[in-house]
This record gives sequence, C-alpha cells and structure tokens, in this order.
Amino acid sequence: MRFVFGAAVHGFLAVAAGAFAAHGLRERLDAQMLEVFRLAARYQMYHALALLGLAALAAGQPGHRWLTRSAWAFHIGIVLFSGSLYALALTSIRGLGLITPFGGVALLAGWALLAVAARSSCRVRHDAPA
Repeated sequence: MRFVFGAAVHGFLAVAAGAFAAHGLRERLDAQMLEVFRLAARYQMYHALALLGLAALAAGQPGHRWLTRSAWAFHIGIVLFSGSLYALALTSIRGLGLITPFGGVALLAGWALLAVAARSSCRVRHDAPA
C-alpha cells in the first residue's frame, strides 16, 4: 500500500504543478523556464504512474526486494530530478541544474531495477516444478 500512497502523492503534486504552471507561472517565467517547470511536472507524473504500476506488481509478490528497490529509486529520482527542475525554474539559480542528472540516473536505475525484478520473477516461475 505504501507504493500506492507514494504514487498518489507524486501524482497529486504533478497535477498541482501542472496547473500552477498553466495558470500561475505563465506571466512570471520566460518560455524556457516555463518549459523546464512543465518538464519537471511531466516526469513526475510519468513516474507516479510507474509507482502505481509497481504497486500492482507488488500486490502479487509481497516483499519482492527488486520492486521495492525500483520504487525507492523512482521516489529519489522524482525528488532530485523534478525537484531540482522546479527549483531551477522558480529561482533561476543555475547551480540547481547540477542536481538534475543525479535524479535522472536514479530514474534510470528505477527502470533497470524493474527489469531485474521482471527477469528474476520470470526465472523463478520458469525454474519452478510443473
């Protein structure tokens, strides 16, 4: 259930950020920074949906360590990637952009860990006696 909670929080925040960009930031940010903010919201939503998918997978495999690791990588990635882009867009402090790649790597790790989970799940089922 904690995956569902994380997905719900990130999904809520992504929708709120998107609405804020559309209605509150259009006049305050230049086009480039507005697009940076929108990119952050978009990636946050993509990965909120990924967390929701992980929740569905984990329901059938309680305690699956690779799914849990994938979920944590997505959470960390969202915070670092989207969080740094939100902060960059709102403050124009270019140094915040140095954090973004770490978030991107965490998101990639989340997808890689999901692949490991799928592979280990297939191997377990394949090796199981008929």
